[in-house]
Amino acid sequence: MQHIQHYIDGQWQDSADGVTFESVSPIDNSVIAQVARGSVLDADRAVEAARRAFDSGPWPRMSPTERKKILHKAAALIEERLEEFAAAETLDVGKPIAEARSKDVPRAAYNLRFFADFAEFTHTETYAKPWDQVMTYTLREPVGVAVCISPWNFPLMLETWKIAPALAFGNTTVLKPAEQSPLTAALLAQAFHDAGMPPGVVNIVQGFGPDEVGERLTEHPGVDLITFTGESTTGSAIMTKAASTLKRCSFELGGKSAAIVMADADLDKAVAGTIDGIFRNQGEVCLAGSRLMVQRPVYDEFCARYVAAAEALQVGDPREADTQVGPLVSPEHMEKVLSYIALGTAEGAKLLTGGTQLTDGVFAEGNYVAPTVFADVQNSSRIAQEEIFGPVQAIVPFDDVEDAIAMANDNRYGLAGMIWTTDLDTAHKVAREVRTGTMWVNCFFIRDLRAPFGGMKDSGIGREGGTHSEEFFTEAKAVVMKFTS
Repeated sequence: MQHIQHYIDGQWQDSADGVTFESVSPIDNSVIAQVARGSVLDADRAVEAARRAFDSGPWPRMSPTERKKILHKAAALIEERLEEFAAAETLDVGKPIAEARSKDVPRAAYNLRFFADFAEFTHTETYAKPWDQVMTYTLREPVGVAVCISPWNFPLMLETWKIAPALAFGNTTVLKPAEQSPLTAALLAQAFHDAGMPPGVVNIVQGFGPDEVGERLTEHPGVDLITFTGESTTGSAIMTKAASTLKRCSFELGGKSAAIVMADADLDKAVAGTIDGIFRNQGEVCLAGSRLMVQRPVYDEFCARYVAAAEALQVGDPREADTQVGPLVSPEHMEKVLSYIALGTAEGAKLLTGGTQLTDGVFAEGNYVAPTVFADVQNSSRIAQEEIFGPVQAIVPFDDVEDAIAMANDNRYGLAGMIWTTDLDTAHKVAREVRTGTMWVNCFFIRDLRAPFGGMKDSGIGREGGTHSEEFFTEAKAVVMKFTS
């Protein structure tokens, strides 16, 4: 049993009122930690510390090279403590340990290194008018106090995706991790502390959102900008709160991404890629290809191969190295997923495999759902339109590429998508015409951190990554100089 505190102004602190909440592991629903439950007072303490550190502390006044040294040191500490971080992530949210070790924790360290390096070598513009004896140049200055609100499905990866550019460009930060995933956030705070981060630059407050610490952070007048990843309705609520003080917002929200398989696709690669596209991380992935559209000439063959691949996945205790699919994050979320499975059957979709909660043996106390595949799904049905956020695939047949594009766009979300084809013209056409923030061609989940990342429609506002993060986390100032000779 761990006791997890807030990290505020360089110190570990209990909540102002002493209240805690229990953190439960989805592996067996046992209590693994007592966590400080942040209140409005704790939000105020964290913002005040970040405000002082920004207004009068050394961090915004350091050179990017000086900041880089501390961020690289924090990254090195994450790498040194990889097993500790990976084990905590698995215990916290049920993420398969192999994925945490090979992907999430290394990527968290890379996020810090990438943005530290990027900020050091970023450029500014100069506009010379020698005939008028005028030169204008731009300065990129940090905005101020950044609130980073992260989700529970990729806790460490997304916490660092937000906090790294904020820090690299000289802002101070308050991170509010999801209440379901407090463990690695506490380890991250310790890594920054041990790396020599000045007090108040990184603050981490645990707890809940509505009417508590999270909501207060979104409306606090001392906060300058908010970056949030999570559900679309929550994003709307945050924007409403942020509007009163004109906070800058960047949102990466929900998704119901279409994975389009053309008849000319390499089916071996398409099956493997789209299996990963929905069952990675138990389907708890906003980018998941959870609408699988397959062209009719290969539909039956593809479905047969797909079911075989889904049934071959190793579901089990996520602490075991060979586990590919672990438990869902909570009993409540599991019940939501199961309700969508029941809805799919009621809507007339054909259940090809899965569809049940697993309760025998190792599964008895946890939140396990068998990988589930529906076929003959109508694109207008709820399981094809709504974000389930679980190991549930909805396969929709289509006739031609125009049909696929129309169906892909017939959805409130526009976060990501996939196209599997050997025809270059088809790939470009789909990439151009599907309204989505990211389109993968014959691949999934590959990221270049220089590229824009975000969503269209209800999937978000703004872009982050590379220069897009620089735009969000800095203010551009024009300096105009007039020469007299």
